[in-house]
Amino acid sequence: MENKKSGFVSIIGRPNVGKSTLMNHLIGQKIAITSNKPQTTRTRIRTVYTDSRGQIVFLDTPGIHKAKNKLGEYMVETAEKAVYEADVILWIVEPTTYIGQGEMIISESLKKAKQPVILVINKIDTVTKEQAAEAEEAYRKVMDYTAVMRVCALRGTGAKDVLDRIFEYLPEGPFYYDEDTVTDQPMRQIAAEIIREKALRLLSDEIPHGVAVTIDKMKQRKDLIWDIDASVICERESHKGIIIGKGGQMLKKIGIQARQDIEKMLEDQVNLKLWVKVRENWRDSDLYMKNFGYHENNEL
Repeated sequence: MENKKSGFVSIIGRPNVGKSTLMNHLIGQKIAITSNKPQTTRTRIRTVYTDSRGQIVFLDTPGIHKAKNKLGEYMVETAEKAVYEADVILWIVEPTTYIGQGEMIISESLKKAKQPVILVINKIDTVTKEQAAEAEEAYRKVMDYTAVMRVCALRGTGAKDVLDRIFEYLPEGPFYYDEDTVTDQPMRQIAAEIIREKALRLLSDEIPHGVAVTIDKMKQRKDLIWDIDASVICERESHKGIIIGKGGQMLKKIGIQARQDIEKMLEDQVNLKLWVKVRENWRDSDLYMKNFGYHENNEL
């Protein structure tokens, strides 16, 4: 019997560099939520890719940034832990010659890592080949890499090449999950993240970082329709009014878009009801963070 390869791959980088978008393309379907707003991913999301060569368990992590509250501290700690738990590390960066302080902090951490580090330069569709080459040269001066690759995560360009390169460096070993497993996230938590994604995409810039979503009820009826009740949590009364919108139109729009994605995931009809609740400064409350799923023993 041919030996299979298996192992864990951490996807790290600064906020909004395209980590979740790339991971979704690598596994071939959407699991992690994406938006054009930084710090969309708040927890470590575990997804699984399996083919004839073996199995890759991806760890998509929150963007490494300067924390401003307890939620931010949790996110950074989650990302930094993932570096040391992986067999291979993918460092996602943008195609620029400017290496900022955030990237330098990440590179210092990676220099201590013993695992292979693959530098992935994303968003190559936004620059010329010459500019991409200049960015690669700038990053090669920062540290040594096992490999350097260029991709466009939004279109999936280069995703297959990244998979091929990962398998080169994975150790041989048994599968960690069944071959048909795509994620170890519970459906309730995927549903909550889908709702949060729609809020992130539809709401104005000052609100999304203060939004969390909890699933209060998720039950399937005998006629196979799913009843889902969810709460959209915000930090201020003024935000509550914006989330609901004039005549409830914004909340309705969030609900319609979320229901469509959740129905695709469950492959059944969904009856989704949303409520908006205010929990002031929840991002600095250990109790609220734990209740909303942001704690060490409940990583998504």
